[in-house]
Amino acid sequence: MSIPDLNDFATRYTAAWCDHNAAGVASFFSETGSLQINDAPPAKGRDAIAAAAQGFITAFPDLVVTLDRLEVSGDRAKYYWTLTGTNTGSGGSGNKVQISGYEQWQFGPDGLVAESRGHFNQADYNRKISGQNEPA
Repeated sequence: MSIPDLNDFATRYTAAWCDHNAAGVASFFSETGSLQINDAPPAKGRDAIAAAAQGFITAFPDLVVTLDRLEVSGDRAKYYWTLTGTNTGSGGSGNKVQISGYEQWQFGPDGLVAESRGHFNQADYNRKISGQNEPA
């Protein structure tokens, strides 16, 4: 995938998140693609990926994802992002959250993400959800 094509792909992927379209997010993955978030078991297949995306979309009804930058190495790319939202979904804390992280993408022969390994600071996320101050 060329750099301009990858930038377009990442921009459209970001837009799917911002449109709160879980199925749209999943459509950027191969049929048998996977999305692993931190150390959780990977979501495998588009239905499972859509469910994982929906979890964030539900937790943060005002969710906004921004594309921070891309890094490319062979058939892999790192998609760096920032998520901003208020945790007002069902049972939410009502706290505002802003976290940054990245997904390491490996593309399949279909030009879609075959495997994504997502990373963000889980402890920081948990503190922000609960409204606790940053550690001293």
